[in-house]
Amino acid sequence: MKGRWALGPEVKRGALARGAMLYDASRVSNLTAEWFTPGYWQSLGKLEGSANGRGATYFLAADSKRYVLRHYRRGGLAAHLSADHYAFLGEDNTRPFAEWQLTYSLHRAGLPVPAPIAARYRRAAGVTYTGDLITERLATVGSLAGCLRTGALSILTWISIGRCIRRFHDLGVCHADLNANNILLSEEQVYLIDFDRSQLRGSGLWRDGNLVRLRRSLEKITWGLPSERFGEADWHGLLDGYRQSGGPVAELQPAES
Repeated sequence: MKGRWALGPEVKRGALARGAMLYDASRVSNLTAEWFTPGYWQSLGKLEGSANGRGATYFLAADSKRYVLRHYRRGGLAAHLSADHYAFLGEDNTRPFAEWQLTYSLHRAGLPVPAPIAARYRRAAGVTYTGDLITERLATVGSLAGCLRTGALSILTWISIGRCIRRFHDLGVCHADLNANNILLSEEQVYLIDFDRSQLRGSGLWRDGNLVRLRRSLEKITWGLPSERFGEADWHGLLDGYRQSGGPVAELQPAES
Protein backbone atom coordinates (compact mmCIF):
# COMPACT_ATOMS: atom_id res chain seq x y z
CA MET A 1 0.00 0.00 0.00
CA LYS A 2 1.35 3.41 -0.93
CA GLY A 3 1.10 5.95 1.83
CA ARG A 4 2.35 9.21 3.19
CA TRP A 5 4.59 7.48 5.69
CA ALA A 6 6.93 4.50 5.62
CA LEU A 7 4.85 1.65 7.03
CA GLY A 8 5.94 -1.77 8.26
CA PRO A 9 4.67 -5.13 6.92
CA GLU A 10 2.33 -5.45 9.92
CA VAL A 11 0.24 -2.55 8.63
CA LYS A 12 -2.72 -3.78 6.61
CA ARG A 13 -5.43 -2.09 4.57
CA GLY A 14 -8.89 -3.57 4.49
CA ALA A 15 -11.56 -2.57 2.00
CA LEU A 16 -14.97 -1.69 3.41
CA ALA A 17 -18.27 -0.72 1.85
CA ARG A 18 -17.80 2.90 0.73
CA GLY A 19 -14.42 3.16 2.42
CA ALA A 20 -11.44 1.40 3.96
CA MET A 21 -9.67 0.68 7.23
CA LEU A 22 -6.00 0.72 8.17
CA TYR A 23 -4.77 -1.42 11.07
CA ASP A 24 -1.79 -2.98 12.81
CA ALA A 25 -2.17 -6.74 12.34
CA SER A 26 0.46 -7.42 15.03
CA ARG A 27 -1.89 -5.88 17.61
CA VAL A 28 -5.31 -6.93 16.27
CA SER A 29 -5.83 -9.85 13.93
CA ASN A 30 -9.61 -10.14 14.09
CA LEU A 31 -10.53 -6.56 13.24
CA THR A 32 -13.89 -5.96 11.59
CA ALA A 33 -15.89 -2.85 10.72
CA GLU A 34 -17.98 -3.44 13.87
CA TRP A 35 -15.02 -2.37 16.00
CA PHE A 36 -15.71 1.23 14.98
CA THR A 37 -19.29 1.11 16.24
CA PRO A 38 -19.91 1.96 19.93
CA GLY A 39 -23.11 -0.09 19.88
CA TYR A 40 -21.13 -3.22 19.07
CA TRP A 41 -19.00 -2.83 22.19
CA GLN A 42 -22.03 -1.97 24.28
CA SER A 43 -23.76 -5.17 23.15
CA LEU A 44 -20.74 -7.13 24.39
CA GLY A 45 -20.70 -5.29 27.71
CA LYS A 46 -17.24 -3.92 26.90
CA LEU A 47 -18.02 -0.22 26.63
CA GLU A 48 -16.48 1.28 29.77
CA GLY A 49 -17.46 4.90 29.29
CA SER A 50 -17.28 7.92 27.03
CA ALA A 51 -16.06 11.51 26.96
CA ASN A 52 -16.41 14.60 24.81
CA GLY A 53 -13.50 16.52 23.37
CA ARG A 54 -12.29 17.10 19.83
CA GLY A 55 -14.55 14.17 18.93
CA ALA A 56 -16.86 11.63 20.51
CA THR A 57 -14.57 9.35 22.54
CA TYR A 58 -15.39 5.88 23.85
CA PHE A 59 -13.37 3.71 26.24
CA LEU A 60 -13.33 0.02 25.36
CA ALA A 61 -12.16 -3.20 27.00
CA ALA A 62 -11.39 -6.28 24.89
CA ASP A 63 -10.06 -9.25 26.84
CA SER A 64 -6.96 -7.93 28.61
CA LYS A 65 -6.58 -4.94 26.29
CA ARG A 66 -8.06 -1.47 26.53
CA TYR A 67 -8.73 0.87 23.65
CA VAL A 68 -9.97 4.36 22.87
CA LEU A 69 -12.40 4.82 19.95
CA ARG A 70 -12.77 8.35 18.65
CA HIS A 71 -15.26 9.52 16.07
CA TYR A 72 -14.09 12.64 14.24
CA ARG A 73 -16.31 15.64 14.80
CA ARG A 74 -16.00 19.24 13.73
CA GLY A 75 -15.59 22.09 16.17
CA GLY A 76 -16.28 25.79 16.08
CA LEU A 77 -18.38 27.41 13.36
CA ALA A 78 -17.79 24.52 10.95
CA ALA A 79 -19.86 22.26 13.20
CA HIS A 80 -22.95 24.26 12.28
CA LEU A 81 -22.49 23.26 8.64
CA SER A 82 -21.70 19.59 9.26
CA ALA A 83 -21.12 17.82 12.56
CA ASP A 84 -18.84 15.06 11.31
CA HIS A 85 -18.48 15.19 7.51
CA TYR A 86 -15.27 16.24 5.76
CA ALA A 87 -14.39 16.85 2.11
CA PHE A 88 -12.88 13.73 0.53
CA LEU A 89 -9.56 14.61 -1.13
CA GLY A 90 -8.11 11.10 -1.43
CA GLU A 91 -7.64 8.24 0.99
CA ASP A 92 -4.29 9.29 2.43
CA ASN A 93 -5.65 12.78 3.05
CA THR A 94 -8.52 11.60 5.23
CA ARG A 95 -8.06 12.74 8.81
CA PRO A 96 -8.15 9.26 10.38
CA PHE A 97 -5.60 7.80 7.95
CA ALA A 98 -3.29 10.82 8.24
CA GLU A 99 -3.42 10.80 12.04
CA TRP A 100 -3.00 7.02 12.24
CA GLN A 101 0.07 7.05 10.03
CA LEU A 102 1.71 9.95 11.87
CA THR A 103 1.02 8.35 15.27
CA TYR A 104 2.39 5.06 13.93
CA SER A 105 5.63 6.79 12.89
CA LEU A 106 5.95 8.55 16.26
CA HIS A 107 5.35 5.32 18.16
CA ARG A 108 7.96 3.48 16.09
CA ALA A 109 10.41 6.32 16.78
CA GLY A 110 10.03 5.68 20.51
CA LEU A 111 8.05 8.78 21.38
CA PRO A 112 5.52 8.61 24.25
CA VAL A 113 2.27 8.28 22.29
CA PRO A 114 -0.49 5.67 22.38
CA ALA A 115 0.00 2.80 19.95
CA PRO A 116 -2.31 3.26 16.95
CA ILE A 117 -4.60 0.28 16.44
CA ALA A 118 -6.91 1.06 13.51
CA ALA A 119 -8.45 3.84 11.46
CA ARG A 120 -11.47 3.94 9.19
CA TYR A 121 -13.11 6.31 6.75
CA ARG A 122 -16.47 5.91 5.03
CA ARG A 123 -17.58 7.84 1.99
CA ALA A 124 -20.89 9.61 2.41
CA ALA A 125 -23.27 11.00 -0.17
CA GLY A 126 -21.54 13.43 -2.50
CA VAL A 127 -17.85 14.19 -1.90
CA THR A 128 -17.62 13.84 1.88
CA TYR A 129 -16.59 11.18 4.38
CA THR A 130 -16.75 10.38 8.09
CA GLY A 131 -13.89 8.90 10.11
CA ASP A 132 -12.93 6.98 13.22
CA LEU A 133 -9.70 6.11 15.03
CA ILE A 134 -8.84 3.39 17.57
CA THR A 135 -5.73 3.71 19.73
CA GLU A 136 -4.31 2.00 22.78
CA ARG A 137 -5.68 3.30 26.08
CA LEU A 138 -2.71 4.34 28.19
CA ALA A 139 -2.42 3.49 31.88
CA THR A 140 -2.18 7.03 33.24
CA VAL A 141 -3.21 9.03 36.29
CA GLY A 142 -5.07 11.45 34.03
CA SER A 143 -4.66 14.45 31.78
CA LEU A 144 -2.62 17.46 32.84
CA ALA A 145 -5.88 19.40 33.00
CA GLY A 146 -7.52 16.82 35.24
CA CYS A 147 -4.53 16.57 37.54
CA LEU A 148 -4.40 20.34 38.00
CA ARG A 149 -8.06 20.39 39.01
CA THR A 150 -7.18 17.87 41.73
CA GLY A 151 -4.04 19.40 43.16
CA ALA A 152 -0.66 21.06 42.58
CA LEU A 153 2.11 19.29 40.66
CA SER A 154 5.74 19.03 41.67
CA ILE A 155 8.35 21.09 39.89
CA LEU A 156 9.89 17.83 38.64
CA THR A 157 6.63 17.02 36.88
CA TRP A 158 6.65 20.39 35.14
CA ILE A 159 10.25 19.80 34.06
CA SER A 160 9.26 16.38 32.69
CA ILE A 161 6.43 17.95 30.70
CA GLY A 162 8.84 20.42 29.14
CA ARG A 163 11.30 17.67 28.26
CA CYS A 164 8.54 15.63 26.65
CA ILE A 165 7.40 18.50 24.44
CA ARG A 166 10.99 19.19 23.42
CA ARG A 167 11.42 15.57 22.26
CA PHE A 168 8.55 16.03 19.82
CA HIS A 169 9.76 19.44 18.65
CA ASP A 170 13.26 18.10 18.05
CA LEU A 171 11.72 15.61 15.61
CA GLY A 172 9.77 18.36 13.89
CA VAL A 173 6.35 17.43 15.28
CA CYS A 174 4.00 20.41 15.28
CA HIS A 175 1.01 19.44 17.44
CA ALA A 176 -2.11 21.12 16.06
CA ASP A 177 -3.75 21.44 19.47
CA LEU A 178 -1.16 21.33 22.25
CA ASN A 179 -3.28 21.91 25.33
CA ALA A 180 -3.52 20.55 28.87
CA ASN A 181 -6.13 17.97 27.86
CA ASN A 182 -3.80 16.38 25.31
CA ILE A 183 -0.97 15.84 27.79
CA LEU A 184 -1.37 12.70 29.90
CA LEU A 185 0.56 11.91 33.07
CA SER A 186 1.46 8.58 34.60
CA GLU A 187 3.64 7.91 37.61
CA GLU A 188 6.70 7.62 35.40
CA GLN A 189 5.92 9.11 32.00
CA VAL A 190 4.46 12.11 30.18
CA TYR A 191 2.50 11.38 26.97
CA LEU A 192 1.09 13.46 24.14
CA ILE A 193 -2.14 12.39 22.43
CA ASP A 194 -4.50 13.52 19.64
CA PHE A 195 -2.42 14.24 16.53
CA ASP A 196 -5.35 15.18 14.31
CA ARG A 197 -4.14 17.78 11.77
CA SER A 198 -0.62 17.68 13.26
CA GLN A 199 2.34 17.97 10.89
CA LEU A 200 6.05 17.44 10.55
CA ARG A 201 7.88 20.71 9.96
CA GLY A 202 11.35 22.13 9.88
CA SER A 203 12.57 24.39 12.67
CA GLY A 204 10.56 27.57 13.02
CA LEU A 205 8.38 29.87 15.11
CA TRP A 206 5.65 27.21 15.22
CA ARG A 207 7.47 25.81 18.27
CA ASP A 208 6.88 29.04 20.16
CA GLY A 209 3.29 28.97 18.94
CA ASN A 210 2.81 25.51 20.44
CA LEU A 211 4.08 26.72 23.80
CA VAL A 212 1.93 29.85 23.72
CA ARG A 213 -1.14 27.73 23.01
CA LEU A 214 -0.30 25.47 25.95
CA ARG A 215 0.22 28.46 28.26
CA ARG A 216 -3.19 29.85 27.34
CA SER A 217 -4.77 26.46 27.98
CA LEU A 218 -3.17 26.23 31.43
CA GLU A 219 -4.33 29.71 32.37
CA LYS A 220 -7.87 28.96 31.22
CA ILE A 221 -8.07 25.66 33.10
CA THR A 222 -6.65 27.00 36.36
CA TRP A 223 -8.66 30.24 36.36
CA GLY A 224 -10.45 30.39 39.68
CA LEU A 225 -8.46 27.50 41.18
CA PRO A 226 -6.05 27.96 44.12
CA SER A 227 -2.97 29.88 43.01
CA GLU A 228 -0.60 26.99 43.77
CA ARG A 229 -2.13 24.92 40.94
CA PHE A 230 -0.28 26.92 38.27
CA GLY A 231 2.03 29.90 38.48
CA GLU A 232 5.15 31.43 37.00
CA ALA A 233 7.45 29.04 38.86
CA ASP A 234 5.63 26.08 37.31
CA TRP A 235 5.81 27.55 33.81
CA HIS A 236 9.51 28.31 34.20
CA GLY A 237 10.03 24.74 35.37
CA LEU A 238 8.38 23.54 32.16
CA LEU A 239 10.58 25.87 30.12
CA ASP A 240 13.69 24.68 31.97
CA GLY A 241 12.79 21.12 30.98
CA TYR A 242 12.11 22.22 27.41
CA ARG A 243 15.57 23.76 27.15
CA GLN A 244 17.19 20.46 28.16
CA SER A 245 17.56 19.14 24.64
CA GLY A 246 18.93 15.65 24.19
CA GLY A 247 21.17 16.88 21.38
CA PRO A 248 20.82 16.89 17.59
CA VAL A 249 18.34 14.38 16.15
CA ALA A 250 17.16 13.62 12.66
CA GLU A 251 13.71 14.93 11.83
CA LEU A 252 11.06 12.41 10.82
CA GLN A 253 10.42 12.40 7.12
CA PRO A 254 7.42 11.10 5.20
CA ALA A 255 8.03 8.36 2.69
CA GLU A 256 7.87 9.16 -1.01
CA SER A 257 4.51 8.20 -2.55
